[in-house]
Amino acid sequence: MRRITLVSLLAVGVGLSACGPVNRSMDSVHQPVVSRSDYVLDVATTGSGALAPGEGQRLGSWFDTINLGYGDRIAVDAPGVSRGYAAQSEIAQIAARYGLLVDTMSPAATGAVPTGSLRIVVNRAAAGVPRCPDWSRVSQPEFAGSAMSNYGCAVNSNLAAMVANPEDLVHGQPSEPTDARTTARAVRVYRDAIPTGINNAVKAESSKGGGQ
Repeated sequence: MRRITLVSLLAVGVGLSACGPVNRSMDSVHQPVVSRSDYVLDVATTGSGALAPGEGQRLGSWFDTINLGYGDRIAVDAPGVSRGYAAQSEIAQIAARYGLLVDTMSPAATGAVPTGSLRIVVNRAAAGVPRCPDWSRVSQPEFAGSAMSNYGCAVNSNLAAMVANPEDLVHGQPSEPTDARTTARAVRVYRDAIPTGINNAVKAESSKGGGQ
């Protein structure tokens, strides 16, 4: 009986330790992944460099179709410097209806632009955490000293959902030099401010009670 019991316990232990990946570190195996999509539309222009008739409406309908919104970046691929300046201004006005500006960045390489056209490139980045939630490894009993398989899913999924610009998870934002005058001004305003409760520091309180 002792031998049978020992073998049974070892079999259970081996079975449990093999469930899910082993992670003995404090780092989660579930990290945010940033994906990027580029949407491209060519619009015709006139000889004067403005949008051809009806192209503005077509562009607006395209923006609606791809659900253009906050976080998207818009760039215009206009061959030449002066060509299409009026059209770019019209594109900027249409983008402003969605609360966006036309980016000054160079658009992604999408091939040659047809003659007499401008190319609008909308760049969209999205962040997510693949394979979350992950319950492949049980939390108890734990004989391998491993973190639970779902460890990190909640925090990193919330981070991916809340970050304003998903690309910041890849390369961040450059730091800007601080202005010592701005910091000193904030401290001075705080020190010179009159406490809000100074006029009511002393209160006369009275209580009335009665009984028979």
